[in-house]
Amino acid sequence: MKHALALPIKLDSTSNGEFCPPILSEREAQINHLADQRIQAHSNKLGLSRRDFMLSSSAAALMLLCANEVNAKENLRGGFYALESDSAYEAQLADSVLSGNEFIFDIQGHFVDPNGRWLNQLPQGSQPFSSMPNADCPLASQPGDRSYLQCLGPKQFIKDVFMDSDTDMMVLSFVPSLRQSEPLTIEEADATRRIVDELEGHHRLLLHGRVNPNQDGDLQGMDELAEKWQVSAWKTYTQWGPDGNGFFLHDEIGTAFIEKARALGIKNICIHKGIPFGSQSYQHSLCTDIGIVAKRYPDVNFIIYHSGFDPAVEERAYVSGSHRAGVDSLIRSLQENQVDPNSNVYAELGSTWRFVMRHPEQAAHLLGKLLRYVGENNVLWGTDSIWYGSPQDQIQAFRAFQISELFQQQYGYPALTQALKTKVLGLNACKPYQISAEEIAKVTRRDKLATAKENYRNHPNPHFQTYGPKNRREFLNLMRWQSV
Repeated sequence: MKHALALPIKLDSTSNGEFCPPILSEREAQINHLADQRIQAHSNKLGLSRRDFMLSSSAAALMLLCANEVNAKENLRGGFYALESDSAYEAQLADSVLSGNEFIFDIQGHFVDPNGRWLNQLPQGSQPFSSMPNADCPLASQPGDRSYLQCLGPKQFIKDVFMDSDTDMMVLSFVPSLRQSEPLTIEEADATRRIVDELEGHHRLLLHGRVNPNQDGDLQGMDELAEKWQVSAWKTYTQWGPDGNGFFLHDEIGTAFIEKARALGIKNICIHKGIPFGSQSYQHSLCTDIGIVAKRYPDVNFIIYHSGFDPAVEERAYVSGSHRAGVDSLIRSLQENQVDPNSNVYAELGSTWRFVMRHPEQAAHLLGKLLRYVGENNVLWGTDSIWYGSPQDQIQAFRAFQISELFQQQYGYPALTQALKTKVLGLNACKPYQISAEEIAKVTRRDKLATAKENYRNHPNPHFQTYGPKNRREFLNLMRWQSV
């Protein structure tokens, strides 16, 4: 591993490559430092190696308890991780909160095609992703100048998602790019789906069809995506365009896209909103158009990736008329167009939850607002993995998180009950994707993937690392590679 410090809950500066990695605050650095010290002390006290202690749920509980302690000193009391202090020593007590048997349906996953044609577009000698953690994983020893890309490929994806986390099912998504420069093509995505199918993991992996309707060929290509590749939803980025200009869903380009989706009978449209690409077409990153098209097309499901979250905008309580960006942009658009909660607009949490779980008040406001204004049935789980490594730490943190009674009373936010968390982690996504969690469970409890996971857990080997860019230089390099 390239980074000596490994912690069970990964509160580092990593981004998903769509925003510049944040500099950790002094408070966040203090949480990591305190957790590092106490993990070592607890390991010694229990007579375990640090590595063996890290494999227990008590290590994750200890880190979340450290977060509670540091956050309380900063008077951040809007949210907290609801764990008993003895969870740091007693794995059974930690498991009672951090483990579970919910149906977990992650609707945003990614990986890189390590042999794709996108490599042909790169400048000679360039080594994309080579500076990132785990680029020296065992798969990197295979022949080839860029064999280290296997560490971000399908085998690592399957291990991180299905072996090292409690995820049952995932939707494989795409990043915006020119057609000839896709880091992951639909062909490679389908090949990975077939690898999972060979493990009898039928229905564990669904595919998006990437559509940039302002790019020549993409609207026409929707027919093939639907018929040949049997995609379950469309993925688009309204602030992206081959010339740097985005589009709105209610304009001519967006309307043509929606109408084509309806005609093909695939009515899940996943839209990246928020997480702006710098100043590039910033207005198109806002959710202004979502309420308009949701009201115009009540038979279409509009799934808002990242929920409109902007890392540069601090999440606070929603105030009507404030015109703030971030999640408030989505709420405002729904209200202005009389789109009721729990209708045809869904809010997805990929990167969003991962970003705010280090800040209890932003996390409380963000989840509270989405559940109140978008609807308790319409908040969907997503992690943006494998950019953040295994999503298990995000799952554990979500299981433990609670909105304080003060914020519940002051802002009308719901308590995060087990039933509500279970809905968010998987059940809510069943409706737009038209699946049955009960039917899926009948398969996933006895397929080869389940057997492999059961055997793997006898000798687990998680890496506790993240893959995405961690500083401005890595982020700019990634942007350069994607624009070639």
